[in-house]
Amino acid sequence: MTSKLSPTMKEQNDTEPQRAGIQSVEVGFGLLDVLSNAGSALMLRDLAFQADMSAAKAHRYLVSFQRLGLVVQDAGTTRYDLGPAALKLGLASLSRIDAVKLARERLSPLMSEIGQTLALAVWGNQGPCMVHWEESPQTVTVNLRLGDVMPLLSSATGLCFAAFMGTRQVAVNTRLKGLLKDELTRAQKLGRNDLPANMAEVSALLDEARKHGVGRVVNTLLPGVGGFCAPVFDADGHMVLGMVALGSLSTFDADWRGAVATPLKAAARQLSSDLGYIAA
Repeated sequence: MTSKLSPTMKEQNDTEPQRAGIQSVEVGFGLLDVLSNAGSALMLRDLAFQADMSAAKAHRYLVSFQRLGLVVQDAGTTRYDLGPAALKLGLASLSRIDAVKLARERLSPLMSEIGQTLALAVWGNQGPCMVHWEESPQTVTVNLRLGDVMPLLSSATGLCFAAFMGTRQVAVNTRLKGLLKDELTRAQKLGRNDLPANMAEVSALLDEARKHGVGRVVNTLLPGVGGFCAPVFDADGHMVLGMVALGSLSTFDADWRGAVATPLKAAARQLSSDLGYIAA
């Protein structure tokens, strides 16, 4: 005798594999989430512990993630970190933010006016991250790539985000303060005399950026290179991206009110206005 499943039983059977699959993805994502919030690559035991799973279980997920390019393992240290596929997904997601799309549309005419390399940066888990890059015919050699996280104290992008992120985003501010202190400590250990020596000097540097409405560096990130980064705000007053200009000091006007900073700030103000921001 042939029996027939009731609709309810059939629906349950059909959804069981899907439910298990989704749960498995969610469990595995815990490892990616830990890596995305870590300051550096992690050993298997530490990664598994922070993801609240056994090392053996974590390893099985990591093998699959490596095959997909979501995770890479350093052959020397055996540590795990996010791979190229994770970066590709992240950049694709960031590039679809409306503010980034609008900003990209404005870079070509801005480059025609400024004549310098332009870029866009947004705030990521570890700090400001480059998501778009347009080189000027006056090419300046820089060892920067899409997805790179910019230092807070030695780059115009970092100074801009540190100065203008605002105080209403409590979680971001807490993270920002921690990153500033960590970077200051590293600079002190390296004996960098071109960077602030303490938090009081950091505050003064950020106040200067706020005064001029733009972050600026000259010879700090790269020798012979100057840069500006202007903040773009959304309707809630949150900084959503930075518009960056950089170039060789032989052609780059590094004056606060010069031929680079002035149109860059104007473009950022106009984009902020188009996103609904009303300046106080």
